Amino acid sequence: MAYTALEKMRKENRKKFGRDVGPRQPDLFGGGLEHTDLKSAALRFIHKRCEDLKFDSTVEKKEAKTGVLQGTSLKPHQIPYNMQMDINRLCLEKALECFIDSGVAEDAYDVYYCYLEIFFGHYGKSKKMVELLSEFEANGSSLLMKHRDHYSHSVYVFALGLAIYETNAAYRRKFKEFYGIDPDERKKQPVQKAANLFLEYWGLASLFHDIGYPFELPFEQVMSYFEVNRKSRGKGSLYIAYHDTDALTELGEQAKKQFKKIYKRDFDSITGVLAYDIAEKLGGHYGVTEEQMLDVLTRKPSAPNEFGYFMDHAFFSACRLYREMEESIGVQKLAKIHIDVLSAIILHNSLFKFSISFYKDKKKCRGPLRMEEHPLAYMLMLCDELQCWDRTAYGRNSRTELHPMAVDFDFGGSAVHACYYYDSAEKEKIDAFEEAYRNWEVSGEKGSAPRLKAYSDMAEKEQRFTADIEKIVDTSDIPLHIVADIRKNDRKNKHIFLSSSNFLHLYDFAVALHGRNRSQDTPTEELEKQFETLSLEYQLSTLGRAKNFSRYLDAINCFYTDKPVDYEMVTEFTPEQAAVFAPLEHERWIRDHQKMGWVYGKDYENVPLPGGTDPSSPKGKELRGALREQMRCHKLAMDGVVSTEDIRDHYLALPERYRDLDWKPFNSMLKLLKKFDGLRIYSLD
Repeated sequence: MAYTALEKMRKENRKKFGRDVGPRQPDLFGGGLEHTDLKSAALRFIHKRCEDLKFDSTVEKKEAKTGVLQGTSLKPHQIPYNMQMDINRLCLEKALECFIDSGVAEDAYDVYYCYLEIFFGHYGKSKKMVELLSEFEANGSSLLMKHRDHYSHSVYVFALGLAIYETNAAYRRKFKEFYGIDPDERKKQPVQKAANLFLEYWGLASLFHDIGYPFELPFEQVMSYFEVNRKSRGKGSLYIAYHDTDALTELGEQAKKQFKKIYKRDFDSITGVLAYDIAEKLGGHYGVTEEQMLDVLTRKPSAPNEFGYFMDHAFFSACRLYREMEESIGVQKLAKIHIDVLSAIILHNSLFKFSISFYKDKKKCRGPLRMEEHPLAYMLMLCDELQCWDRTAYGRNSRTELHPMAVDFDFGGSAVHACYYYDSAEKEKIDAFEEAYRNWEVSGEKGSAPRLKAYSDMAEKEQRFTADIEKIVDTSDIPLHIVADIRKNDRKNKHIFLSSSNFLHLYDFAVALHGRNRSQDTPTEELEKQFETLSLEYQLSTLGRAKNFSRYLDAINCFYTDKPVDYEMVTEFTPEQAAVFAPLEHERWIRDHQKMGWVYGKDYENVPLPGGTDPSSPKGKELRGALREQMRCHKLAMDGVVSTEDIRDHYLALPERYRDLDWKPFNSMLKLLKKFDGLRIYSLD
């Protein structure tokens, strides 16, 4: 039973009311265990392996003793605490499903949001760390010669790791052994414990492994500007460097005490801790010492000329994430596994390749990383290399290069079978390369082989793409089979509209929507506190309404922006405009509820209330509301497969007070948007 707390509530309801009134178990995408594609494997991992995620038996006992439920749904104390944890996990599962289907950054946002809410406490604490990466890439990367998206990329990396863990018994065994967990897969508790551990700390490593890019981007911008008439960087290149990095790396007194407690020795900086950790894990095989690692890490930000004139974002990602963990998790809760995450991140880009294994140097090469040496670093390096498809190209050269737009994965047989697809619109370019390559072969392979990055790395017989990965990580337990193909690019699922926020406003939009009935003078902090009282499910629903706002505006020839433009400003939606987008909002609500396992029903309005409570009294209404959340049925929901036309007819048949719920909140929101970064709505008509 995948969602055990939901099933427990279902049994209690059946006992209480004498019949099955829900909630029902959510469906697993793809059905059983036979599907080994990326989407099926990643979602199955969350659905089946991660049972009882973040459950608290102490809270459960308190609920049983006091009769007061500790879980939050629409309101606090409506559902059991563990039921809320089950619904949170379902939110993550469905958010990842939606992202894999679309690949768009707005859906990647939901995965980040779920992860931070589940494991960090709440999104608001860490929103700047996540949102500014997107803002930097969207606005600063077009000035570079080469740069591609790292926001959606990180969520794809996250999904890849889950799929590989789900389908590869060798990796699961070595991960469990590394963390002292019984590897016997017949024992439910160790299987569950390992999966939950992997989800939390793999999520931390994969989702945040590139948050240091805002430090690398200025370096690359200067280098790109100076390199306009140069073929390569090197001595004579103009570059920037970072000094006084103590602000990022220095440990406070509490942190020093915590790491001494963990490692039984003193450290002054997080780089010192990481140097020790890397040497302890890899020193025996690769011959690196703590002193050597500390020297390299100290020079990384301040002497990029000593590292091929490249700035390593991984250094900044690890240090920036450490600072975030100090604030969000708390120094006293930090453990060795958090340092495993940070060392995995700091190793993933260039440190392992060029300062430890020397993977391109035939004389000095010390071999690829093995699973058992550092399972999280191994997985991060593998998945980071595999994730090269469907990445928005920002850099000037990147926009003209040929990159895979899609991929089909099959992880059956503990291997990775991947077919990377290139846009058939680029067939002329591909045909020219293949002809040049055949001519090169006929000529006796004189000189360098023709290249068409990244197509040639997958399609030519040298298989550079696969060969490079095999030099970085040991693939003896995860064989790689990579091919390239072409097909027509389908951009329909991207849903790109004129309004664009780069995520800096989505959270603010949701907060404004939730607080729409409050005074415009209500402080932003108070609005955020009110929003945070909602469960993750209801926060995501409000965020979904905010995300779809650009779609609704597009339908009525309007858009929002924080830039001053010469168009008529919209201060209120007309009934005619509402008639266009209100059914669209109703469709979003219906499909969101179906996705989260809600069903049509009125049982919560009909079953007898305890103690003969008057249903019309405030207490009676409160109990009815709680029953609705516990049964997860709603009188406005719809069952089965329904079309857009079906939902529109359903909307039109609703009483006016319910139809108003789908558009009046947006009029209220218009009055609050001035509080958030100067957003305005304009009409194209």
